Formats: sequence, structure tokens, C-alpha cells
Amino acid sequence: MTVRHGRLVWVRRLSFAAVLVVAAITPGGRPSWGLAAQCQTTWCGSVGTVRWIRSLPGSWVVQNGMTGTSPVQGQAYAALGSGVAAVGLGTTVAAYTARTGQPLWTTTLTGFGAGAAVISVRAWPGVVTVGVALPTATGTGGAGPVRDEVVLRASTGRVLRVYPAAQFGGAVAASGSRTVIVGQRSVTSYANRTGRVVWSRATGPVTQPWQVDGHHLYVTVPAGGHAGGAAVAALRRIDLNTGAEREVRPRRRAFTGTLSLAFGGVVLFADAGAVRAYSETSGRLLWHYPGALPDAVDAAAGRLYLLSGNTLLEVDPGTGHTLAHVAGAAAASSSGLYAVRGGDVLGIDHGALGKAWGYGVAAQQVLWTSRPLPWPHYFVDLSGIGGSAPPGQDAVLLAVCGQVGAQPAGNAPPRCIKPELALLNR
Repeated sequence: MTVRHGRLVWVRRLSFAAVLVVAAITPGGRPSWGLAAQCQTTWCGSVGTVRWIRSLPGSWVVQNGMTGTSPVQGQAYAALGSGVAAVGLGTTVAAYTARTGQPLWTTTLTGFGAGAAVISVRAWPGVVTVGVALPTATGTGGAGPVRDEVVLRASTGRVLRVYPAAQFGGAVAASGSRTVIVGQRSVTSYANRTGRVVWSRATGPVTQPWQVDGHHLYVTVPAGGHAGGAAVAALRRIDLNTGAEREVRPRRRAFTGTLSLAFGGVVLFADAGAVRAYSETSGRLLWHYPGALPDAVDAAAGRLYLLSGNTLLEVDPGTGHTLAHVAGAAAASSSGLYAVRGGDVLGIDHGALGKAWGYGVAAQQVLWTSRPLPWPHYFVDLSGIGGSAPPGQDAVLLAVCGQVGAQPAGNAPPRCIKPELALLNR
């Protein structure tokens, strides 16, 4: 995945958040304001209900705006899936039971040298994978890798294996037995018990953009074999289970734009002019939408979301037909848009009385809000895997601050004396 495009999408998301806020406060329909107390049982079904809150390791501060409760140094990363919620900060990873919040383990990663830091956390059946940025280009694969991927047993936090990975690659599929890693020059499936290579597919001398849809990985093939070329001549379609690979080529000489998303049988390429959807199997151009960017997927409803100016578009991935939209004039706001599930757009209000909320695209109104969660912060993973609200999960992870310290002299943000991890129903 290209970081430049990822950052552009997030800028567009945050600027569009104002549209949702304007729509949320506009009269015309009574919202269902599901303000809820913290869940007192092992499971609460009401959307917007805080299921549990637990202490977070590490040193945190509170800041206004998007950053909210954030680490003193670096960034924190989180993942939710397969019954586990995990958070990584610095070289420490902590895991909790997703249902009750019971702490499972805290693991400090060793052997990476000063300056190494967690840059990705992903939860899979039986394992948690953690991307670690290395202080020097040495890694476990010798000279070159700038990232290692650590595989931890989900139940205990014990390190099973460490594999070399590309800077913006890492684990794209994993289980207790195997892990598939996007490396700098190949995609490789490893056996976690022995570390042996199950299968490996070369991807070229330079790391290429990639996307995952279901059990297939799509990796770009540059036109003319030039690694630095912008044009994409083909896609490698790699089966994550077997390693079987075939090339998917467009009808014309190259795909138009940058590989941005894969979902629902289509791969999306975007540039400044339009977003274009190609068939994942034939490479045929299915549809295009001028002046738009891919924004999010709704795995529950099988829908794509595009941003076009200040409008959020819900489209059918196979046809490109617009099914719904939210439009409005941009206005200054501290809120942010983060994910969509079942037609419910997840947003956040910041500050000491911050709340998470869901905006129904079909209903065109706020459907639920959480109770106040002080200085809330969403965890974001630019790879599109993991983060606060992974596809298919009915819960959301937030960092919040239960108690703020005294305001220090100058402009430094105050310390969070009681950093916490909150999980609420979505």
C-alpha cells in the first residue's frame, strides 16, 4: 500500500466529518440517542454501550482534536479479532479478552535494539502479529529489511516466530499454524511451528503496493518491469492458502491510477481524475466515478464507500451504482469519520466530553451515541487491516483518559494519569 494515497484518504475523511456533524444536528427526524452506562455483565447487546474499560500500559498525554489520549512518544496500534483485543506501544504489547476485558498478558519484545518500535498490531485466530520497525536496516533477514513481523500466541503472548517483512507489508493472513508475510521481494507462507517456508512467490526487486480481498492477495506488476514506474501492467493474484498465482491484466496496456482497494470482486485504482473498478479475475474495467476517491468498505452490507468532494457515496462494488449518499457543506469541526458497518458510519467527538456515534446513511440521522468518553482516540492502521474498527467486528476500541494530571508550564500537553482502553458495542 502506498502511504501517500493512504494519507490523502484520511485527510479527505477528516474534512468530510464536518458534513456528518452538520447532518447530525439538522432537524428532520428524531435520532435514537442510545446513551448507555458501562456494561455490567459479560455481554451487552445495545449498540453504543461501553462493554468494558481497562488500564493501558505506557505513558500517555491528553490533547485536543484528533489526537485525544495519545502516547507521550510515538504512536499506539491496536487490533480486535478472534476474541482478543491487543494494543502495542513502543516495544510492549498487551492483550485483553474481547468479551470481558480481562487482561490476558503483557509482552515486552526484545532483541531489536534501541529505537525499535511497534508499527502494526493484527489479531488472527490463535495468534497476534506485530510489525516492528527496526532502528537499522538489518532485521532477521540480513541487510535490507526495515521491519520484522513478530508472531505471538494469542492465549499467552509467547513469541512463536519472527519473520522479515516489507516496511508496509507484514502479515496479511495468519493462524496458529501458518503466517503469510508480504516481504520486500516476495510473499511467503511460513509454518509457525518450525519456521520453514511452505510456499513463496517473488514480487520483484522493490516492494509493490498490495491489497487483500478474502483469501486472495493482489500485488502490482509495474509496466515494462520498471520497479519505479507509475503504470501498473498487471496484478499478481495470489491464493493466501495455497500460494497459487496467476496474472490479471487489463484490456488496455495498463491499469489507470494507483491500486487503492480490493473488495467485493473488484480492485479499485484511483488518481486525481477518478476512481476505476476492475474485475479481480479478468481485469476488465467495470465502472468509473469521476472526481472521487475510495474511502471505506462495509463488509457487513457488501458495499463500497467513495468520497466525492463533500459527499459520501455508498455504491455497489460490482456495478458502481450509487445506492445512498450523505451530502452537506463542510464546516469547522473536531469530529472524524472512521469506518462503516451495516450502513452505520462511525464517528467521534473529541475533548473531555467526547463521544463515539453512529450515523445511519439510509436514515440520514444519528442513530446512537456512547456515553462521554474523555479524550477519545481511535487506533488507525494505514494498511487497512486492524485498527479500532476492523471489518466484520461488532465492537470498537478507543483509548481514553480516566484522570488528567496538572497542566504543565508552557504549551506541553498534560499527562494522563489514568490511561484506559475502552471497548464499546457497534
